[in-house]
Amino acid sequence: MGVKVLFDPFIRPNVLAKEVNLDSILCDYIFVSHGHEDHVADLEFFARKTGAKVVGCWELIQWVNAQGISNTHAMNIGGIYDFGFAEAKMVLAVHSNSLPNQMYAGTAAGYIIKNKDCSFYFAGDTALTFDMKLIAESYKLDFAFLPIGGNFTMNTDDAVKAAQFINCDRIIGMHYDTFDVIKINQNISKTQFKDKGMTLDLLTIGETKIY
Repeated sequence: MGVKVLFDPFIRPNVLAKEVNLDSILCDYIFVSHGHEDHVADLEFFARKTGAKVVGCWELIQWVNAQGISNTHAMNIGGIYDFGFAEAKMVLAVHSNSLPNQMYAGTAAGYIIKNKDCSFYFAGDTALTFDMKLIAESYKLDFAFLPIGGNFTMNTDDAVKAAQFINCDRIIGMHYDTFDVIKINQNISKTQFKDKGMTLDLLTIGETKIY
């Protein structure tokens, strides 16, 4: 059924995902945006269980290798690599980056994934940045994952601007509601996008949607 890609696995410590059965999740690749615990909490579990290739920035991959996981691929900002199922470009995310042991983890990142069937942007944890305009110059995105919770990342106001910068009108919101400081009013957030002629999808845990 095609290649399965997992981004930033954070399930067991996430109270919103307490009903998720980890054994039901399969993956061939794990793309990691940065090393904060709410993005790598289940990385080792899935890498060992599935044998998936772990992709991330150089410093983060050195840490993954030190955990005894060898099926990895290190990248850095601006790098493009063809993984066979798709081409991936690592792009800048404006965010801090450290590992659970507080060691430096390189530069926080996002990814643009492109193949003959679709092209999408996974922004990771990021602030709004003018660099996003460069994405629209090189890619025609079918959809994009943008953080909308504020406090640690851009909020919905800035995410609307980011969607305009990348010229993408189908957005999947992420990094919201997990903690008190990033809780949002979902109806207001959806309306903010709708007022600009765009769609904000806020998927429920376990929901499947085809784009």
